[in-house]
Amino acid sequence: MSVQLGMPQPPEEAASALPAVPGRRPSDAPAGLADRYGRRATDMRLSLTDKCNLRCTYCMPAEGLEWLAKQAVMSAEEIVRIVKVGVELLGVRELRLTGGEPLVRHDLVDIIAALRANHPDLPISMTTNGVGLAKKASALKDAGLTRINVSLDSLHEETFAKLTRRPFLDQVLAGVDAAWAAGLGPVKLNAVLMRGINDAESPQLLAWALGRGYELRFIEQMPLDADHGWTRRNMITAAEIRGLLSRDFVLSPDPRERDGAPAERFEVRRRAEASADAEGPVLGTVGIIASVTEPFCSDCRRTRITAEGKIMSCLFSREEFDLLGLLRAGASDGELAQRWQDAMWIKPKAHGMDHVGLDAPDFVQPDRSMSAIGG
Repeated sequence: MSVQLGMPQPPEEAASALPAVPGRRPSDAPAGLADRYGRRATDMRLSLTDKCNLRCTYCMPAEGLEWLAKQAVMSAEEIVRIVKVGVELLGVRELRLTGGEPLVRHDLVDIIAALRANHPDLPISMTTNGVGLAKKASALKDAGLTRINVSLDSLHEETFAKLTRRPFLDQVLAGVDAAWAAGLGPVKLNAVLMRGINDAESPQLLAWALGRGYELRFIEQMPLDADHGWTRRNMITAAEIRGLLSRDFVLSPDPRERDGAPAERFEVRRRAEASADAEGPVLGTVGIIASVTEPFCSDCRRTRITAEGKIMSCLFSREEFDLLGLLRAGASDGELAQRWQDAMWIKPKAHGMDHVGLDAPDFVQPDRSMSAIGG
C-alpha cells in the first residue's frame, strides 16, 4: 500500500533557538524515558487532533473551543517520525492514538498503515467517541489498528444528548458493534459518571457491556474541563462507583497484575448468584480509573504528545516542551530523543506537583482541557 505523507514547511522562525528544557537529564540516568522518581514511560499517548464533534460537559464548553491552525498540527509524516523515535530510541512499547476525536482526521487510515509498516509488532490502540466509527472500523483494522476504546456514558438518548450536547447515541452504538465485528477487540468502553445525570445508570451500563463481551471502565471526573467547573464535592468517587455497582453485582479483585494500567480491574458476578458458600460464574471484568481519590502516579508509565507536538510528561503538568518545532528546525532523531528524555526527566511526582492531591490547595488546573491535551 502506497501512502503519500506530506510535511508542512517550517515557519521562518522555526530555525531560531528553541527554549531549553530546564534540569537536563544527567548523563548517568537510566535509558529510555526515565524520570527522577524511578519511573520509565513505555506507554505513548499521541493526539492526532484537538478537534471534536461532541461537546461533552466534562470536557468542552457548549460553543466549542478555538481549534489549532492546520499548520500547527503534526502532519502524518511528522507523526510517523516521532513515533519511530519513541519506539526505536526510547523504549516505547505501546501506542495509543487520541484526540480530540481521531476519526475527524481524513488521513487517519493512512497514518495507521504507515505506523504499522514501520512497527509490525507494536500494539496500536485508539480512543474515540465512536461517531462515524461504523463506517471506518474495517478499514482501521485492515490498516493495522490493534484495538479500540470508545467513550460511552449512557445508553439513553436523552441522557447521552445532555452529556454530549449532540444526538449521536445511535451512531456510537453502531460504531461499538462495528469495531467488535471488525476484530478490534477487546473493545473497551470508557464512561464518566456525573452526579444526578447518569450515575444511577451505571449498573445497567455494566450489564449491557458484559452481555456483549465489552470491557467497561468507569473514570472519575478529573479537573480537565474547559469551563474549569470541576469540584471534588460534585464528582462521583471510585468508592461510590463500587457502591453503585454492588447493588446488582459482586466485585472481586482481578487476579491479573495491574502492570501500570490506569484502571483497577474487578471480576464481576451477579449478586443473586454469589453467596458465602459458592460464587456464581465470572461474567467479565470492569475497570475503575480513580485518578482523583485513589491515584496511581507512583507507577505511571505514560508520556504524552499533543496534537501540535508538545511533550507533556503528566496529564496535569503545566509545563510543555516543544518537539515538533525542533523537528521542523531540522533536528536529528538523536536530538529529538534527547529533548524528549530531558522533558520526561523532570516529570512531576504526581498531578503536576511534588505530591498527590487534585483537590489540594496548591493544585492548579492545567489551562488545556482533555480534548486539547489528548487522553
